[in-house]
Parts: sequence; structure tokens; C-alpha cells
Amino acid sequence: MRNIYICFPGGKHKVLTMSYDDGKIDDYRLVSIFNKNEIKGTFHLNSQLSMKERIPVSEYKKLYAGHEVSCHTCTHPTIARCPMEQVVSQILEDRKALEEAVGYPVRGLSYPNGSFSKEIVDALPALGIRYARVVGNTDSFAMPENFLTWMATCHHNHNLLELGKEFINLHKTQYLYMMYVWGHSYEFSRDNNWELIEEFCSMVSQKEDIWYATNIEIVDYMDAAKRLYYTAAGDKVYNPSAQSVWLEIDKEKIEIPGGQMCEI
Repeated sequence: MRNIYICFPGGKHKVLTMSYDDGKIDDYRLVSIFNKNEIKGTFHLNSQLSMKERIPVSEYKKLYAGHEVSCHTCTHPTIARCPMEQVVSQILEDRKALEEAVGYPVRGLSYPNGSFSKEIVDALPALGIRYARVVGNTDSFAMPENFLTWMATCHHNHNLLELGKEFINLHKTQYLYMMYVWGHSYEFSRDNNWELIEEFCSMVSQKEDIWYATNIEIVDYMDAAKRLYYTAAGDKVYNPSAQSVWLEIDKEKIEIPGGQMCEI
């Protein structure tokens, strides 16, 4: 019997994703660093906070092109203290405004102030939210068990370079590894440590075994991988999704194109 493993796109076994909140003007510099190093980020934004230190909604589409725009509620309340009617409005109205700004469905969320409850988590699928990030650090590279309570590997002020070096050196292809970094871009200005993220991005960029993805790209890809249908004999697989899914079968990397039945 053969070993069949799910791979990331291109047959890779590692993925890097970045997650930044609040949409303050420091995002201009952070996006520039990501673009220079061909790294993708997800930016969780509050559509109804328009103070001068925040990026105007009208600039979201151009600034975050090639990255992902995600919800962070309209006005950043501590939602576990709010009535559910307000929580629903905060998320749906944020989605509407962000979608109008960027022109695509917005399906992610970062819990404002790290605040959530089981009731809120259970309601998210009905609000069109496919994943949601909590605060904290796992210090690990494991894939999450529940994308609606998704905890990152680390905040950028928490052992970033040490964990980045460890991530680069991971080589066991029988595992899927994810490094997920979170934070707020204004913290680099506040802490005067822009060189930290610049060094990290330069260190991890353009690695042949790393897939650079947004949060939603990871979720969508793993969903597509779960939708594969295999024969009981394990000699054929059907991919009903539009996007390709990659497998490793006895050390051989195989692409399963969308909408096709393949012998494996």
C-alpha cells in the first residue's frame, strides 16, 4: 500500500503567511517590504474608523493588491461584551464596506482586542466568515484544528528571527508546516524596530520549498484538498474543485487539476 500525502501548491510542504491588523498608515511601509520580498499578507481592517493615522478606505484596493483584505469589525469593539445583534452588524457591515472597496468577497476575520466567545464563533459561518484569528502564539508550525479559532505561530516581537530560522530548516516532507506571523504595523514605528521585519522577510523570501500565501488562500486550498474523492483501491482520484491540488505519492509529487479524474 502506498503513502498518499496532501501537499501545498507546487508540491511544497511549508507555507508562510502574515497577518496584520487595524490598517494604520504604517501599512504603507509594511506592504512595500512584503512586495519587495514577494511575501503575501492578510490585512484585517476597520471600515468605519477614519482617523488621520488610518489609511482611507478608498486606497485599500490599490495598496493591498496581491494581498488579502479581511474583516476586523467596523469600529473595533470588544465583541464578547456586546449583544449578538451588534456583533452581527459589526461584522456584516464591515464586510459590505470592505467588499465594495476591494471588489471581492471578504471571508476572514481577526477578533478585535482578541475578544470572542463560543456563541460568536458558532455564528461566523452564517455571516460568511470562513476563518478568524485569535491573539497569542503557538510557537509551533502545525496546521490549526479549527480555522475559526486560528492562533498564529508568533507575534513579530516574539522570537521572530529564531522561529524563522527554525522554519527554514524544517525538512521532513511527511509533515505540512505553517509559519504564521501576526501583529500591527504601527508597532514597528512605536518600537523603532523596522529592521526586524526587514531582516525576517529577506531571510525567508524566495525559498523553493515554501508557499507564500494569504490566510484565505490557505483555507481555500485545504478545503479543496479535503474535497478530493479517492477510489477504495487508491489508484484514482477525482478533484471536483476549480483549483489544482497537489499530492505526494511514494515520494513523487503529482498535480491533480481541477475538475479532473486522475490515475495515481
